Amino acid sequence: MQSPPHPERAKTASTGAVVVFALLSVLGVFYAKWDPYFIKLFSVAAHHSLGTSIISGAHRGAPPASLQAAWSYAVAYFKDIWIALVVGLVMGAGVQTLLPETWLVNVLGRAGLKSAGLAAVAAVPSMMCTCCSAPIAVSLKKKEASTGAVFAYWLGNPLLNPATIVFMGFVLGWNWALLRIVMGAALVAGAVYIGNRWGTAVPSGLMRPLPDSQSHQGSLVARFLASLAKLSVSLLPEYIVIVGILGAVRSWLFPAMNPAIGHSLWLMLALAVAGTLFVIPTAGEIPIVATLMSYGLGLGAAGTLMITLPAISLPSMAMVAQAVPKADLMRLAGWVAVVGLATGVVAAILL
Repeated sequence: MQSPPHPERAKTASTGAVVVFALLSVLGVFYAKWDPYFIKLFSVAAHHSLGTSIISGAHRGAPPASLQAAWSYAVAYFKDIWIALVVGLVMGAGVQTLLPETWLVNVLGRAGLKSAGLAAVAAVPSMMCTCCSAPIAVSLKKKEASTGAVFAYWLGNPLLNPATIVFMGFVLGWNWALLRIVMGAALVAGAVYIGNRWGTAVPSGLMRPLPDSQSHQGSLVARFLASLAKLSVSLLPEYIVIVGILGAVRSWLFPAMNPAIGHSLWLMLALAVAGTLFVIPTAGEIPIVATLMSYGLGLGAAGTLMITLPAISLPSMAMVAQAVPKADLMRLAGWVAVVGLATGVVAAILL
């Protein structure tokens, strides 16, 4: 029988694991997000453009539903996000094996504003899309973070992304950036309420000590690699298939644009649902909205897409459903669509 590790040795190992997690996270996010966004910032500021829409290119509508449409969208999408997805998987594995479980529960396990606030603050610098942050959200929930904290981190990544907000200011205007900040923060706050109201969490009076990851059997490297492999195998196949399906039928979700339909109420309602389900890379909503507005998309529908497209998606919900009850995700999806409609109304009135 293996003897328990000496307390000082266990503490040193735990501290070392946390340092490794911090280094992996900072280096990964720097490589995937901070460095390329800093470089891209100068081009966006000079040209006031982020390129064409990933949904329709420079055209008013997406290509007809087909296997070719599925393939072309999947290739374009994964070419844009694969590095961030790898970083998200690595960080998710790190959450499960490198961070002390007792600390995670004590910091993020309470169904209160403090846990959710810390999770939202952590989300801002990581700047991932909803799919790339999903493996981390899954891992946080499996380590008994509250659902409110999980939602704050998961949605805070795309909605409170400072780079996206700055890009939006240069491309669409700073009034759009301000609207994104206000409505994005409102959406995250509502998601926290939904998570804390209906989700499971460790009661604040029952913060119990858990065996830290470092005390588990097996080497730290072996457990990290096993967790990374398990996350990848359990999350990626379904995710890839759903992305392909959405890419194939994107012309059904986003009708070819013209001024006759661009200002209609039914379009706002339809795009509230389509935007909630569809999947895009980080900041992809900006060229989508800019392209469609050039063909007649109204301010109301544009505002709806500006919030719903980045917040969540069907593929990201499928991943997070492995740790969060589907009923909670359905409530969250409904909230995203409602806030999207509200954003469209505000945009139509004030912008």
